[in-house]
Amino acid sequence: MNKMSKNKAEENLDTVISQIEQARLKVSAHHIVSLVAISKYNTSEDIKNLYFAGQRAFGENKVQDLKTKMQELESLPIAWHFVGHLQKNKISALIELEPYLFHGLDSLELAFELNKKLENKNKNMACLLQVNSSYEKSKSGFSPKHCLDAYRNIEKNCPRIQLQGLMCIGANSKNKDEIKKSFLLTKKFYEETKKEFNAKICSMGMSNDFQEAIECGSNMIRIGSALFKEFKEFK
Repeated sequence: MNKMSKNKAEENLDTVISQIEQARLKVSAHHIVSLVAISKYNTSEDIKNLYFAGQRAFGENKVQDLKTKMQELESLPIAWHFVGHLQKNKISALIELEPYLFHGLDSLELAFELNKKLENKNKNMACLLQVNSSYEKSKSGFSPKHCLDAYRNIEKNCPRIQLQGLMCIGANSKNKDEIKKSFLLTKKFYEETKKEFNAKICSMGMSNDFQEAIECGSNMIRIGSALFKEFKEFK
């Protein structure tokens, strides 16, 4: 795991916020972007340093790691996000942790199983539907042509799941046009869910492509390495 000084945490956060502002203002002065710090490779001490620098939302991709860090940092009012693929045998454990938002609802099978276990525990969970808008076999998520039907299906049949919108991972490419293409496709479907179901979140963009994602309409970005690296400089 990385170790990061308090000064570096402040510097990293200031740099990322400045870059968010530059991209946000290209869209609109009224466009608001939420920042989730992806802390999966980092210590609770690093998280604490970023928290005291001003960051409030953090994301983990393993249920056990999320539990451990929530316990270690229980004195801090952090909004914890779960951003990984959720295995069925970990559903109950995640429900008990009550994350602020689960980003990776990537199949109807998972949705129905999650809803059933939420029903049994008399709980709800805020989720984002994951769209594989880059059509890459290595990525989880609904295909673009099926994502709206899946969204409607979950809204109708999974009352314990509170869908908040969509998320995607940008195309694995150095071609910025290809990356933007995948973001714009997700944004298109987000607008449909916004109109039909009052969706609020379009989560797109990570350390290497978040500025492009914001310019394409993202209102939530998930940043790991750009916030937590001790020495690497980001342009």
